[in-house]
Amino acid sequence: MTNRRSIPFVYKLIAGILLFVAMFMVAMVFGAADTSIKDVWLALTSPDATGDKISLIREIRLPREVAAIFVGAALAVSGAMMQGMTRNPLADPGLLGLTAGANAALAITLAFIPGANYFYIMIACFIGAALGSILVFGIGTVKKGGFSPLRIVLAGTAISAFLYAIAEGIGIYFKISKDVSMWTAGGLIGASWDQLQVIVPFIIAGLLIAMALSKQLTILSLSEEVAMGLGQKIQKLKMLLIFATVLLAGASVALVGNMTFIGLMIPHIVRGFVGTDYRYSIPMSAITGAAFMLFADTLGRTINAPYETPVAAIVAMLGLPFFLYIVRKGGKHFS
Repeated sequence: MTNRRSIPFVYKLIAGILLFVAMFMVAMVFGAADTSIKDVWLALTSPDATGDKISLIREIRLPREVAAIFVGAALAVSGAMMQGMTRNPLADPGLLGLTAGANAALAITLAFIPGANYFYIMIACFIGAALGSILVFGIGTVKKGGFSPLRIVLAGTAISAFLYAIAEGIGIYFKISKDVSMWTAGGLIGASWDQLQVIVPFIIAGLLIAMALSKQLTILSLSEEVAMGLGQKIQKLKMLLIFATVLLAGASVALVGNMTFIGLMIPHIVRGFVGTDYRYSIPMSAITGAAFMLFADTLGRTINAPYETPVAAIVAMLGLPFFLYIVRKGGKHFS
C-alpha cells in the first residue's frame, strides 16, 4: 500500500485520462479506411466540413467508438462492484449469469415480439440480467455463510450454461439463430447514434450510482460484520449495487452483445495501481475499461483489414490467460 500511495491519486487519474484520450485518437484514425488526424479533427470540430472520409468518421466510426467507451466503462465498473460486493476475485457479469440472462431475454423478445424496437429490447435485457443475477445469487447463498466465492462461481457457470442453452434452443426452434448470433457474437459494427441515445443514459445512471456508493462498497468489501458495525444497511446497499450492476450489464448486452472477462480483468489491474479503496478504483476502472475496449475494437478492425475480427474474440483471447492467472494466484496478486 505504501508504494500505491507514494503517487497521489490525481496524478494516476490524469495518466489514465491521457491514456484514454490517446486510445480514442488511435481508434478514430486507424481502420480499414485510411484517415488522418486532420480528417478526425475536422470531423469532430468543424460542422461545415464535408467529404466521404468526414462522413465515415461521423456516422460510422465515431458512434462505434463512443459505444466502445461506454460499454468498456460499464462492464469494468459492474465487475468491480460485483467483486467488492461478493468479495470474490473471479466475479464478472459474464461469469455470474447477468449477460447470459440478458442474452436469453433478448432471444425470447426476438422470437415472440419480432417487431420490438430497440427500447423494448433493452428493457428485456435488463429483466433478463436481473433474473440471471437472482438465480445465481439465490443458488449461491442457499447455505449459510453468505456469498461463498466457490458457490457463486459454480452457480454462475451452471446458470449461464442453462440460459445460453435456452437462447440457442429458441433460436433454432423459431429459426432466428442468425439474428440471435448477431447479438451474441459481441460486436460494435451496428452501433448507431439512435441506439446510443437510448442506451447511454442508462449506463450513465449506473455509473453515477456506483460512484455514489463507492465508499459504502469499500466498507462492505471488508466484511459484512464490519459494515453492519459501522451502521451500514447491508440489504439495502446490496440491492442498490445489484440494481446498478443490472443496469450496466443489461445496457451493454443490448448494445454490443456478450463481453466476458472485461469486468474481471480491469478491476484487478486497477487495484494494482490505486489500491482497494473503491472511491478510487471505480472511476479508474471506468476510464481503463473504456480505453481497453477502444484498444480491443481497434485491434479487431485492423488485425485482418479489410475483414473484421470479432471484438469478443479479441477480448476472450486477452482475458482467458488473465482469468487462469487469477485462479492460480487465488485473486490476491492484484489486491
